[in-house]
Amino acid sequence: MNELLSALKQSARIWQGHQPAHTRQPAESTGYQALDNQLGGLGWPRGALSECLLDTPGIGELHLLLPLMQRLTHSGKTVFWLNPPHIPYAPALVREGVNLDQVVIIHTKNSGDFLWTLENCLRSPVTGLVMAWPGKLALRDVRRLQLAAEAGSNVCVLFRERCHAAQNSPAALRLKLQPDANQCLHVQILKRRGSWPGQHCELPLPQRAGLATAETSRVVKGPWPKSAR
Repeated sequence: MNELLSALKQSARIWQGHQPAHTRQPAESTGYQALDNQLGGLGWPRGALSECLLDTPGIGELHLLLPLMQRLTHSGKTVFWLNPPHIPYAPALVREGVNLDQVVIIHTKNSGDFLWTLENCLRSPVTGLVMAWPGKLALRDVRRLQLAAEAGSNVCVLFRERCHAAQNSPAALRLKLQPDANQCLHVQILKRRGSWPGQHCELPLPQRAGLATAETSRVVKGPWPKSAR
């Protein structure tokens, strides 16, 4: 029993009140020192779900993942985009150092196909990162995806509407994202496995790679309507 309790504490699956958990949970640096510091020096958890909660796409949320996309695609790992709200603009991703040979974009027709596809992406040994825009998800579906993430030991980020912030979620990390008037992205930590929530930081959006201008916004929106696929 003591060994089991110790293992649960080490994986931060038992909340220890005021005592932060010091875990060996595998993680990938976000590439932003200010954010990594707020995440206990870890970053994006591997083998677990992360949620980014925001009001509308295109506020700079993809810049949180650009450093990770750069590292993983150049290390031979595949980055999956599942049901992105807009068509990514390939030249902008190349300009930011992403290897497009390791990028796969998938669009599904219904929620059943979405869950099946996401599960298989998470369990695949070639996967480094899955970014998914699920729309509505039942709590049982989130638990199902969490199990798949644990099996694959890769990074999974779900982009969801901010209205879901008040709902319970088994995700290991939950971030609320808001833009501000100073070309920064405000990041608030709503949940971090093994520690207190409430930390926050502001990350500047680089002008060259940011979403502030019509030209660079294409990294999110793309110049083509979805019907052009």
